[in-house]
Amino acid sequence: MQQPKSKPAGRSGQRFETYTHRNRKVRVPLGYMAVGLITGAHGLRGELRVEVHSDNPARFAVGSRLWLGEGLDGVEILTSRPHKGQVLLTLSGIDSRADADAVRGEWLFIPDQDAAELDEDTYYVHDIIGAAVQTQDGRPLGVVKDILFTGANEVYIVTPPDAPEREILLPAIADVILQVDVEQGLITVNLLPGLLEE
Repeated sequence: MQQPKSKPAGRSGQRFETYTHRNRKVRVPLGYMAVGLITGAHGLRGELRVEVHSDNPARFAVGSRLWLGEGLDGVEILTSRPHKGQVLLTLSGIDSRADADAVRGEWLFIPDQDAAELDEDTYYVHDIIGAAVQTQDGRPLGVVKDILFTGANEVYIVTPPDAPEREILLPAIADVILQVDVEQGLITVNLLPGLLEE
């Protein structure tokens, strides 16, 4: 596999944040956002199957730049096409089945500044996972461990600090989620009857 030439500055001593999403551990370099997971090779010429973790369809357009793996190797998308709920990509420097097999399980990242602007009351997954959750009267409930995507609305899975094996399921609806403070990593909620089994 050829080594891509361009790499972002300041990679020595790179720090990471780790969270779980869709039952997978994601280790993300600080200042970056995970947008896809390479799930395997497709064919013999280095094409990759990628599980998409982005709502932006242009993210995987031909000519777009991504950063591969924790080493943040810069790659360019040479070909892109949808395939069975995933996307098939050919990336610069990955020219054979062996090259493609070597990057299976790696994440594709973009720098935070390349992320799309979000509408009000819309948040990135990595802004929600790991956030502390409290009731409107300031009682701590725990930390968001993961997010379920149900179709109707998301559901935040919260683990209480005193019972990490327990899960509190909070629907991400206006009646429940009162405030999300991304800067503070804090979500304030209204506990509707039945949400908290005590």
